[in-house]
Amino acid sequence: MNFLLTDDQRNLQASVEEFAREKIAPVAEQLDREATFPTSLFHQLAEIGVTRIPFEEKWGGMGLGTFETALALEQVARADQSLAVTTMVSIATGLTLARFGTDAQKEKYLPDIVAGKKICSIAGTEPNAGSDTAGFKTRGRVADGKWVINGEKAYITNPGTDISSFALVLVVTSPPDAAKKSFTLFLVPVGTPGYKQGAPYKKMGWRSSDTRPLYFEDCVLGPEHVVGEVDRGRLLLHKGYQQARVFLATCSLGLAQASLDLAVGYAKERQAFGGPIGKLQLVQKMIADIAVKVETARMVVYKAAWLADQGKASGKDLAVAKYYATEIGSECANLAIQVHGGWGFMDDCPASRYLRDNRVCTIGDGSSQIQSLLIARELGLDVSFS
Repeated sequence: MNFLLTDDQRNLQASVEEFAREKIAPVAEQLDREATFPTSLFHQLAEIGVTRIPFEEKWGGMGLGTFETALALEQVARADQSLAVTTMVSIATGLTLARFGTDAQKEKYLPDIVAGKKICSIAGTEPNAGSDTAGFKTRGRVADGKWVINGEKAYITNPGTDISSFALVLVVTSPPDAAKKSFTLFLVPVGTPGYKQGAPYKKMGWRSSDTRPLYFEDCVLGPEHVVGEVDRGRLLLHKGYQQARVFLATCSLGLAQASLDLAVGYAKERQAFGGPIGKLQLVQKMIADIAVKVETARMVVYKAAWLADQGKASGKDLAVAKYYATEIGSECANLAIQVHGGWGFMDDCPASRYLRDNRVCTIGDGSSQIQSLLIARELGLDVSFS
């Protein structure tokens, strides 16, 4: 494996890093405090090309890969993980549509998603079912040649902004008395009668990223809204989640790097015991620990992204990247708080926000516990789920 970035990759990384440092980082605390989705800032991020990176040129994309997308998302998350997550969910959802949607669906919806004029959502989780998709209760039935959807989704990213376009929604479409549930993935445009976005959640972190419940009450959809094949949607959702895991791992990697940046800067400036605290060996040890965690996370995340682009990423590769990077994101933020002492506990210290933001990364897109089970299964061990 070649560990050196190409000139084009370095230029992409540098351009996003500059934008993130100059435009995103200065307002990240305010966005967190106000808990408002920054439409204008997202459009500016799209204008430098971040939303275009992994899509085919015919949809307005750059035709690049998962690896280049990860390079960009890492720099966005280094400034504000909330904005990075908003971006990565829209990209991952768009890629799912690009991979499995009909030509008509792609022609109608993809150009605006790729250009960053609109954002989109993927809706699997329900109030009583997350990783256990077999527990989903949102159902679809056929009536007069149309699908009628009823149910509820929970903790969905991006559905209620002023630029939200559609949600890809996983729905149970097998009969209620079926021995085993089957699922279909539907494209549900914002504004469809019977589809309602609930009020935004009051969250611990990711406060400027839009997260809401979705409600479906006799929501009527034509067959043209089916993504992929009827009763085959669960597989499509899982494939979408697999790619999202690389991106979410990248978001934690960027936040871990931000924790290192912050801790090093503070250790050089903060005076105590007759000099900067960076001279104290135990402070040095904490910062060195952060550096090691960041470096190892970068290795596993970049490897998973690179393998994904080669079509060779195993479930274990993706699970290891997601599990390790999201866990060390919180560990690095926590160590950065420790380096900052009492100030680290204050809301106006970025490390405090980092810890709040990253906490959900070990839960979403398959919890750390689920990743552990996936890794064990890939190693040939018997696990208690299917």
